[in-house]
Amino acid sequence: MTTPATPAAVPAPPVAPALRTLAASLGVCALWAAAVWTAVHLRADPLLHDVALFVHLASLVVGFGAVLTVDWLGLLWLAGKRPLAEVLRTSAAVHPPIWLGLAGLVGSGVLLQPSLSAPLTQVKLALVLLVALNGIHAHVLQERLTTTARVGRALLVRCGATVLVSQLGWWGATLIGFLNSRR
Repeated sequence: MTTPATPAAVPAPPVAPALRTLAASLGVCALWAAAVWTAVHLRADPLLHDVALFVHLASLVVGFGAVLTVDWLGLLWLAGKRPLAEVLRTSAAVHPPIWLGLAGLVGSGVLLQPSLSAPLTQVKLALVLLVALNGIHAHVLQERLTTTARVGRALLVRCGATVLVSQLGWWGATLIGFLNSRR
């Protein structure tokens, strides 16, 4: 006697890239809003504040250092001194430290008692959100570059704009953090 064949599991259709990007962007905005809300309602004791400051600085080194590495290799590629494949491999390898650094900055920043009514702090918070959303765009751009046979002018402009936003965001937030620490 034979048993009836069980139907093969039908794989779920892949999530459209645009929907994934939207979901990631909404998630980043929700996490950012939660961090801002928490910063308003949480006060750290002096020891926890000092630990958070160390984590904040270490996270800056990890995250921004990885960003600088990718952006430097990208410039070398534009100058014809590195192949695109090397830039893409490095970018894929350093995405986790970039996000880990950014998450560490946000998480520790909550404990540093930011003055959310100060205009500079508000600009810094906007820059942090911009950097995170730009990071999602950079990931989408990396996927596009990986699957593109020829990098056209429009794609080059997108790459340049992504790097510019990244650099302005990271350097701007770092500068404001430095200025705020002197008060």
